[in-house]
Amino acid sequence: MKARVVSTRVIAGAAVAVLSGSMVAALALPAAGVALETQSGRVLLVVGVFGTLLTVCYSRVLWAAFLRRLTLLHHLDVAVVAVVSYGVPLFAGAQWVALPMAFISVATVVFARSAVAWAVTLAAIAAGTLMMVFVGLPLPLALLYGAVALPFVAPMTYGVAWLCHVVDDLREARAELARRAVDEERLRFSRDLHDTLGHTLNAIALRAELGERLVRTNPDGADAELAEIQRIARTAVHDVREIVRGYRAMSLDTELDGVAAVLGAAGVRCDRPELPADLPGHVHVPLGWVAREAVTNVLRHSTASWCEVSVHIEGDQVILEIVNDGGPGGALVVRGNGLTGLAERVTAAGGSLTTEAGGGTFRVSAAVPLAGVAA
Repeated sequence: MKARVVSTRVIAGAAVAVLSGSMVAALALPAAGVALETQSGRVLLVVGVFGTLLTVCYSRVLWAAFLRRLTLLHHLDVAVVAVVSYGVPLFAGAQWVALPMAFISVATVVFARSAVAWAVTLAAIAAGTLMMVFVGLPLPLALLYGAVALPFVAPMTYGVAWLCHVVDDLREARAELARRAVDEERLRFSRDLHDTLGHTLNAIALRAELGERLVRTNPDGADAELAEIQRIARTAVHDVREIVRGYRAMSLDTELDGVAAVLGAAGVRCDRPELPADLPGHVHVPLGWVAREAVTNVLRHSTASWCEVSVHIEGDQVILEIVNDGGPGGALVVRGNGLTGLAERVTAAGGSLTTEAGGGTFRVSAAVPLAGVAA
């Protein structure tokens, strides 16, 4: 399942576009008024230069801060934002008093330590208020503007940065959870092989050495050792088959227990469904694989918040349905190797596998006949 996941880049891009657009409006509206009043195009030219400089530097800083990619060069952008934000109102007049919001919004996310960030933000708000008084705004109006309008953008920028960081952390946690599940299964398999075959192979090696010594001095004893080696080898083959069978064979009941546990640990709401009574044994393996692979896809390829699993009998078939709300935006589903392999397994059992996407959900449905198929 190749679900379309809303990435941090999408969130950061949308936020940067909205915030940068606000800064452009704070420059463009006063510029248009001054240009109409003075009937001069120079104002638009000067504002265009400073506006482009401010927008580029402002957008670069926010983008880097949201994606945790701040470098020393971005601090130079911050300095440019500060100079333009406070310099334009000081030299051009009170029409531009909204520009300090650009530096205030940047200050909340550009510093690594929260205490430093909020200290600089408060200092920027105070400086903006003093600047308003200096350019001629009445003191009550400057205090009101500094207490209400200027601080408004700071928590907004900080909240977007926090959201982007949480999304990144959640994606990394899900990927780590999937990796740990695979590593634990590999560890279990290797441990079983070691415990089962370690002693057996050592016994075969020792008896082979003993048989080699007895070949000339005691042929009957050598024959007995060779017979014992054959017996131990056959036992080892049987043990390996049992390990592989235990590794590959599945119980749908056990897999559903794992589904609820793993999804719950990843923060995805999922209730463990009850199986129909007297469910035939042959349906457990294909449906168990469907449950395992579908949940792995939910963890690795989606941002689901809930997952609904149901098992029921419909006519002469057992139906397993798994639905989650982390599906792609469109209805097109591209099957990867996992879903292709599941389809082959279910088809070999005489059943069918269908996948559907739409409305932000993704559905995997597997149907296996109750009667089974001939080997």
